[in-house]
Amino acid sequence: MNHSLAENTNLYIKDMLCHCCKRLLELDFERAGVEFVRIESGKVILKNKKDIDLAVKIINRNHLQVIKDKNQIIVEQIKIAVMELIHYANNSNSIIRNSDYLVSKIGISYPQLSKLFSEYEGTTLERYIILNKIEKTKELLKQGEMTLSEIAYQMGYSSVQYLSNQFKKITGMTVSEWRSQSENKNPIQLNE
Repeated sequence: MNHSLAENTNLYIKDMLCHCCKRLLELDFERAGVEFVRIESGKVILKNKKDIDLAVKIINRNHLQVIKDKNQIIVEQIKIAVMELIHYANNSNSIIRNSDYLVSKIGISYPQLSKLFSEYEGTTLERYIILNKIEKTKELLKQGEMTLSEIAYQMGYSSVQYLSNQFKKITGMTVSEWRSQSENKNPIQLNE
């Protein structure tokens, strides 16, 4: 069946930031017969309007929420851009400034993005970026494949000391303490 672009309908979704959410919606839509062009972070593009009600029910059933407010959509785009930059960009974070990336991705000045983000999220955009950097740092530390110096570079920190200070400020632990604690967590043991 050939659908024109004019029939496509965009649904914007709050807090749909991971690949798991996208895959889950794909499976549920396919099972229910909802026709879609694609599902991406924070957005579903339906092939036609007739599936909107069913798609919204499926989205809600998966504990997600369709958003219509233009500013809230922009905030979701900011979150997605931060996730792409920090969690999926393979070292480009050390090359491009966060603010430049967000401005180029969303097309709005950084002061406007920052103000809008703070109004809707109750925290600053800078803090959100830092929290994501620390989460990615933890992930890289768990993998154990990079030195702290390499991690600092990848996360865009000017020095290991700067990363270490920010890590302690956010987690309440030094990198060494955090590593030790995460290594000491006992794996689940099964009774045989």
